[in-house]
Amino acid sequence: MGVHISYELLRQLATLISSRVREIDALARLGGDEFGILLRQCSVEEAQAVAESIRALVADFRFSWLNQTFAVGISIGLVPVNGHGRSLITLLSAADAACYAAKEAGRNRVHLFQPDDSQLLERKGEMQWVNRIRSALDEDRLRLYVQPIVALGPDTATCPRYEVLVRMIDEAGTVIPPGAFMPAAERYNVASAIDRWVVANTLAWIGDDHRRNQRLPGHYSINLTADSLIDPDFLAYVLELIEHHNVPPSSVCFEITETNAIANLSSALFFMAQLKAIGCEFSLDDFGSGVSSFGYLKNLPVDYIKIDGAFVKDICTDSTANVMVASINNIGQEMGLRTIAEFVESAEIRDELCRLGINFAQGFHLGKPAPLTDLMDVRMMPR
Repeated sequence: MGVHISYELLRQLATLISSRVREIDALARLGGDEFGILLRQCSVEEAQAVAESIRALVADFRFSWLNQTFAVGISIGLVPVNGHGRSLITLLSAADAACYAAKEAGRNRVHLFQPDDSQLLERKGEMQWVNRIRSALDEDRLRLYVQPIVALGPDTATCPRYEVLVRMIDEAGTVIPPGAFMPAAERYNVASAIDRWVVANTLAWIGDDHRRNQRLPGHYSINLTADSLIDPDFLAYVLELIEHHNVPPSSVCFEITETNAIANLSSALFFMAQLKAIGCEFSLDDFGSGVSSFGYLKNLPVDYIKIDGAFVKDICTDSTANVMVASINNIGQEMGLRTIAEFVESAEIRDELCRLGINFAQGFHLGKPAPLTDLMDVRMMPR
């Protein structure tokens, strides 16, 4: 929305909300699209009734502008001021956290703050992760790991293949897996900064290996988050790095999840088209986890389908999982795509994947993630 329409919407909302507060109460705009209300001499039950009436009033409101009508929602965080010595900053922080919890629960809700609220504790923990992530980026405490992607048939056995993974080193030197910090990074919009670090360091490594050995350095799959797909500057950043490091584009594959690709379809399509034009490849990760997988597949210019590990790990014990993996593979092959199975944790799973005709596999049975520096050491050993 433009400045004028945003201002008019906020003005009308303020008028609407003020109709539900008393003269002894205080209503103020805190900034952006946030309002604060101080309800005086009001019990928790009465405050909840007021908050619910405001929520219902806004939900029924329709904002009109230039012959268009918009529905508006509101999320409300409610915090009791009980005289226990809480500072203004503490109260506002609790209100902000309660409001966030209302949004996370589905928006258009009222959330009453509780000191032991599990949702708020989770958010607080994630906010602490955000600070740790930023410190790790500032202090260069991220590390690249790689896990091999193994060809299951002689017709696909070409150059060595790896998925590039990221780890964080904490202040004590402990290696932290991405599952501990990436959810917070994606929720609080710092994932793109991690993607940039990973892409920059991976492409520098590929370019250096290519320059040093005068041969194709292998095939590296780099994960990208939704933040990067919608970042208007990220594509130019990648293209500049590929040119700067003289990276063979055919050595680079970008992995995006099915969910992120579908949720950001137009951005994903443009991003993929530009990089495929110079020779990079794309892999659709966690395929099968979405509800419209096959319908969207024909619209995405991918080269590989990475079958969701939730199906792969059960293919020897669950007939439904086996049929699902076989179906994904058959459709992929029919479309000229190659398939990759995740979570290969035993020889039995690997053998069944071979029987089904899957092209590639990765998992602990085939190789655990290891530091990229280990791969560098192997490459530099005398032949």
